[in-house]
Parts: sequence; C-alpha cells; structure tokens
Amino acid sequence: MEAVGLIIFLLVYLGMILGCWPGLALDRTGIALLGAIAFIGLQGISISQATSYIDLPALSMLFSFMIISAQFYFSGFYTHIIDRMENWQLTPSRFLLVLILISASLSAVLINDIVCLALSPLIIKICFKKKLNPIPFLIGLACSSNIGSALTLVGNPQNLLIGQVLNISFVQYIQFSLIPCILALAATWLIIKFQMREDWFEEGKEINPETIPFDRWQSRKGILVIAVLLIIFFFTDLPRDQVSLLAAGFLLLSRKMASQTMLSFIDWQLLVLFIGLFIVNRSFLNINDIDFLPQFLQSYHIDINSPIWIILISLVLSNIVSNVPAVMLLLPFITTNSNGSLLALSSTFAGNLFIVGSISNLIVISQASRFGIKIDWKKYLKIGFPVTLISFLIIIAWTYLMSMK
Repeated sequence: MEAVGLIIFLLVYLGMILGCWPGLALDRTGIALLGAIAFIGLQGISISQATSYIDLPALSMLFSFMIISAQFYFSGFYTHIIDRMENWQLTPSRFLLVLILISASLSAVLINDIVCLALSPLIIKICFKKKLNPIPFLIGLACSSNIGSALTLVGNPQNLLIGQVLNISFVQYIQFSLIPCILALAATWLIIKFQMREDWFEEGKEINPETIPFDRWQSRKGILVIAVLLIIFFFTDLPRDQVSLLAAGFLLLSRKMASQTMLSFIDWQLLVLFIGLFIVNRSFLNINDIDFLPQFLQSYHIDINSPIWIILISLVLSNIVSNVPAVMLLLPFITTNSNGSLLALSSTFAGNLFIVGSISNLIVISQASRFGIKIDWKKYLKIGFPVTLISFLIIIAWTYLMSMK
C-alpha cells in the first residue's frame, strides 16, 4: 500500500508541476480530485471519513471572502476607483505608483486574484487613452497585488489557509509582514521606473471593455462589512471562519444583487483543488510516517523548520507546483506561528518570479491577450526576477532582525 500511495502522491504533484497529465484533458484541479478518489479507494475509507481530512473552517473562510469580493466587483467599486484615477493629471511614474498602492491595498483585504481580474481591463483602457505602454503597468499590477495580498491573512488563499490552520493572530501577522511588504512595493515601483525610464509611451487604441455601473449603496455595504470584519479580526478572538460566513450571508441578503450572480463568481475550481489536496496529503501521511518529509529532507541536512530553509523551499516549490499546492504540502510540518507567518509571506512573494507562479499573474496575462497585448515570459521575467530577488533579500534581512529581538 505504501508503494502505491507514493506513486499516487508523486503523480498528483507531477500534475501540479506540469499543470496537466500529458495526453489527458486534465488540469490541476482535476488531477487533485482524481488523486483524492484514488486514495479513498486505496485506503478503503468511507466518504465521511475522507471529508474529515478537509479543513472546513479554512474552506469556509475562502468561500466567504469570495462572496465579499463579488460584492465589490458587482457593485462597480473597481470601475469607480479607476474612473477617478483616469481624471488625475499624473506623470507615468506617479500613475504607476498610485496603481501599485491601490492594487496592494485592495489585495490586502480582498482576494488578489479578483482584484487583478477587475482592474486589468480598466488599466488597459486608461493606458490606451493616455497613449501609455500598458505592459509595465499590468506587470506592476500583478506584482503589487501579490505583495499586497501578503500583508494580511485574508489577502490570498494560501494565507487564509495558514492563518486558519495555525490560528495565527491577525495583529501578530501584520506586525511581521508590514515592513517587508512596504519595502517590496517600493522596490517594485523603483525597478519598473528604472527599466522604463523614457520609454513610457506608445501609440494606443480605443477600447471599451465591459464595465459594471457604480452602485454607491452596494459599494458602501461592502466597505461596511469588510471594515467590521477587520475590526473583529484585530480586536477580538471570535472564530474568523464563523464571522466571515455571517458577513457573506449578510451580503447575500439583497434586493438588487441576485444570489445566483454572486455565487457565479465563486472560484469553485480552486475550492475543489483545496479539497482534493487536503485528502491527498492527509491520506499520504496516514499511509506513511508523518515525519516522512522532514526525515527525507533532514538526510540532506535541510531543516524544514529553519527560517532560511522555509524561505528557500517556499521560493523553489511555489514556482514548481504553484504557491497554493506548495503551502498545502509544507503546512503540516510547520510547528510555530512565526514559521507559519514566514511561509505565508515567502510563498506569496515567490509568486512574482514567473508568470506561472501565481494565479493573479495568469489572470493579468490572459486579460491583456484579450486586447491584443502580448506579455511573454521574457517580458515578465525582466521585471519579475529583480522584484522577487529584492523582495526575498528583504525577507531574509527582516527575519534576521526579528530573530535578534
């Protein structure tokens, strides 16, 4: 059984690396689901027992924040923000700075993938209108949304999972993440500004992407809910998963925004990916010694709970299998909240290295291609590599300084 379990486990994570199984029309989600089904059959366990492997509080938080993000999307909140930006008389470098700050701020409290989905076509529209080269602004959007989402435990799926599983304090995490995120955002702006220099402009074209009309009341409703949630997270010990579900339920009570519309915005593929990997990882650990991975790494003198190794492993693994599968693989072996915080920060920053390192990167690239803008891996890497390099140097320096206290 151990040998078969190892084969299933390796096949699943090979699929995470390749994004598919050659010759089959399966993506990462389908592979994770099939892996879960295979382990259920291999172990001969019941469905109810398999569901006990799933971290339902973490899934409920992710689901809830997708509902909250949908509220902002369908209220036209993003359209309103960008329309106001369009009227500001800014130099290209200052426009980039404002975009980075807005993207990072929104991604810190809303899921960064949705922020990129909403902002990408609107940014392209402004760039074409102002005859700006949209590529540096789009890459800046992707990088800053990743960095901004690392600021809190609700900015992206992997942080939601880490915060919920390890029960990390919201305040404690922000105290750790704030300085690295601010410095990484500043580095992102300076790197793009330096690379562009006098090459900001190009002939644009008129586009009119489909936009959602701004609904002031629905936007204010969303802002009120997220503000109340953050206050609760900061100042109380109430269960975050339950409070988030109540907030999502409140938003679904609407006379204008149909629940069907809101629920259509849920990334069901991501939720199924989580479910599949929960079952795969837990099943593999049940069949094998739970210390299998730490012992294997220890044989190569790698301590999975050493801060420097957490940083390096999360950087490499996040760019091989993507950051969500990487975190789900490493999380069972993380023993302290400080190391959990470090894993959240480093796995998220790692998403800036390659296009495939983060779902938000892929969303921006996909949105750009719809309007005839091609961002290949070379163009992305030209910015993504130095941004990631400096961001990780910041993490290493900050971790060292924190250890000295």
